[in-house]
Amino acid sequence: MKKLFLILSVAGLLSLGSVNVFAQDAAAEEATATEEVAATETVTEEADVAFNPETDVEGQPLHQTIKQKFLEGGAGWMAPILLCLVLGLAVVIERVIYLNMATTNTKKLIASVEEALQNGGIEAAKEVCRNTRGPVASIFYQGLDRYEEGIDVVEKSVVSYGSVQMGQMENGLTWISLFIALSPMLGFMGTVVGMIQAFDQIQAAGDISPTLVAGGIKVALLTTLAGLIAAVILQLFYNYIVSKIDGLVIAMEDSSITLVDMLTKYSKK
Repeated sequence: MKKLFLILSVAGLLSLGSVNVFAQDAAAEEATATEEVAATETVTEEADVAFNPETDVEGQPLHQTIKQKFLEGGAGWMAPILLCLVLGLAVVIERVIYLNMATTNTKKLIASVEEALQNGGIEAAKEVCRNTRGPVASIFYQGLDRYEEGIDVVEKSVVSYGSVQMGQMENGLTWISLFIALSPMLGFMGTVVGMIQAFDQIQAAGDISPTLVAGGIKVALLTTLAGLIAAVILQLFYNYIVSKIDGLVIAMEDSSITLVDMLTKYSKK
């Protein structure tokens, strides 16, 4: 996981570098775009633009529109929001991979352990658990490993190790929660700063110009929009991960009860 964070952090730094490049390109193209505004407006009024789901209402490619809005929002505020989204998705991907690998067919595992107990005893059942991945198999192994100490010790061991496994599954959720909360806060902060700058421009101009006010407010609200989008994306993945963990915890609890019952019957033979 540390390697994953390191790689994505480097990617984030490269993304910040690319933002500066985009800014320089936008500045270089601004003069040319200004000269073509009149001609473009005339052609746009006379031409009918066909609908394309991959373009915006102005006929620009979607990625160009996103880049333009990113630059209009200001790299100083949009880049931290983008970094929160990238790091949050890094934790999400790591957790999803871990939880999917931890998911096993508990019914098949229980049947295999029960068959191994009947045919080969405790050691054979432990071997089955060693060859099976996932928290349920790990809990089974811990319980079987303490069978000689009594059923009460087995039950306590299963409960204790179940708590450890649940803590490992929940590892990283606090970081996702942090990025979910931090993204909109950064967006709101950028909006407040943008509004302050807009009012400073109004004060400097000495007149309330609709174009000046609308432009400043639009730039300020773009940071809020970006923060909310990042928070919504991470929130959806967060809820998926939590539901996945809940399902695994329920499977662990049911399987633990089944293991204790199996060992109780085995001890009476």
